[in-house]
Amino acid sequence: MSTTQANKIEIIKAPNTKINEVDFENINFGSVFTDHLFECDFKNGEWQNPTIKPYAPFLMDPSSRIFHYGQTIFEGMKAYKDDNNDIWLFRPDENIKRFNTSAVRMAMPEVPEDLFSEGLNQLLKLDEAWIKKGLGNSLYIRPFMIATGFGVVANPSDEYKFMIILSPAKAYYSGEVKVLIAEHYSRAANGGIGAAKTGGNYAGQFYPTTLANKEGFQQVIWTDDATHTKLEEAGTMNVFFRINDTLITAPTSERILDGVTRKSLIDMAKREGINIEVRSILVDELIEGIKNGSLKEIFGAGTAAVVSPIKGFSYKNEYFELPQIENSIALQLKEKLTNIQHKLAEDPFGWTVKI
Repeated sequence: MSTTQANKIEIIKAPNTKINEVDFENINFGSVFTDHLFECDFKNGEWQNPTIKPYAPFLMDPSSRIFHYGQTIFEGMKAYKDDNNDIWLFRPDENIKRFNTSAVRMAMPEVPEDLFSEGLNQLLKLDEAWIKKGLGNSLYIRPFMIATGFGVVANPSDEYKFMIILSPAKAYYSGEVKVLIAEHYSRAANGGIGAAKTGGNYAGQFYPTTLANKEGFQQVIWTDDATHTKLEEAGTMNVFFRINDTLITAPTSERILDGVTRKSLIDMAKREGINIEVRSILVDELIEGIKNGSLKEIFGAGTAAVVSPIKGFSYKNEYFELPQIENSIALQLKEKLTNIQHKLAEDPFGWTVKI
């Protein structure tokens, strides 16, 4: 291995690359990782020893707080390569800001923006061969932080590890998605941690989603915890509803994640002259819309799939199929957004950042 310094980040290069072993045309999302990772430890009240090193397992004390009290946060981002082999990020400032918002809510230290950005940029430059050109190709970026302080006392940890790992990705296609509207289970509650991107939010929804899978549905549309009348998120994604030619999505709150794709689609829709309402939408509105023909589309929005159209939904043991339409707003917005991300179209918003 060779060791260098890059702006105070120690870089230990892997002696060999795994890239020639990877079939980039047949990659399952999040299953293959690049040659290197970035890590930095929080000890004695400060971040120290930022390092890029070969991707590998690492040892932890069995009493580490992450295992016992779930102090962990993460983000999801993507890097793209254009036809000139330049590397681009999409709104990284929003992900860094949300990462630190999650950290505050989970009683974890914030990561300085310059440390986050420099670590990510150096890592991307080192593993840039893993970023393939072409529409649909990207490099998924997973920054995360875990509590590494030891001891089983129920207090916040005094030590943490911040890491970034990278995974090549193809265009994400989930097939025909049918969803079950939640009548009992909730993803999050007022006063809880629903707006933080933390592991417990996702672990808690695995069980009701598994129940939905057994009934033939791929995801759950979550409803509010108090009344189960307000539609909030779809699986792990924000969700949009098209009634006639108006897009409706729930406002962010303590229960709903402030999705970067969500806010981007809202801004794009406004620029395209599409009527959009950010407000609570009731299950009853959805049922009425499907019965009178005004409900045209439902789609999820998130980093992995960008936009995921929903074919139909079930509520109170009754299944409703959405109509097939030619002028899908969901697919129009997806095409425009992915073209911006891949530098195939003008970026009028200034969202893309060159590495």
